[in-house]
Amino acid sequence: MNFGAVAARFALVVSCALAMVAPAQARFWQCAPYAREISGVEIFGNAHTWWGQAAGKYERGHAPKEGAVLSFAATSKMRLGHVAMVSKVVSDREVLLTHANWSRRGGIERDVRAIDVSAAGDWSEVKVWYGPLGGLGTSAYPANGFIYAKHAPRGGSELDAPLVIVKADPPAPTQGGASSQPVQARMVVALND
Repeated sequence: MNFGAVAARFALVVSCALAMVAPAQARFWQCAPYAREISGVEIFGNAHTWWGQAAGKYERGHAPKEGAVLSFAATSKMRLGHVAMVSKVVSDREVLLTHANWSRRGGIERDVRAIDVSAAGDWSEVKVWYGPLGGLGTSAYPANGFIYAKHAPRGGSELDAPLVIVKADPPAPTQGGASSQPVQARMVVALND
């Protein structure tokens, strides 16, 4: 075997090993696909189009609700807008958001603080926690309002689903030591905390 073939095999083995150990969180997320994935709001396209697309398909409003998607308007700093799911309502003027591609390109942030800073208290202007500052960002962003999901938000991971374990009951032995009965399987469901 020549050196080129050995090097190619080595590169293939290393790339396969790296692919298997890379965590699921290593995925680069944009805000819109991530919001769709976790909220169940089935809207496609850039974030700045979500508010208009939601008309007639989803209820929209200006009061925060858990599982709703907060739609940010496009600005010169944020040309494509932004969307984030409300993971918890703290008060009528404060929520926790779960979203992607805000503080770190492609990164996910869970349960970060966002406050309504609009004069009317209608969530038309919002400040959001920004990782590099370790607190609320210095900018206020215009928001369209909330798009309400038709059902409960999806869990953040397949680990949130119940764990299903199939347990086989051994057959009862016969006089000769062997069993003629089929193995009976039963499902045991273990719920994650």
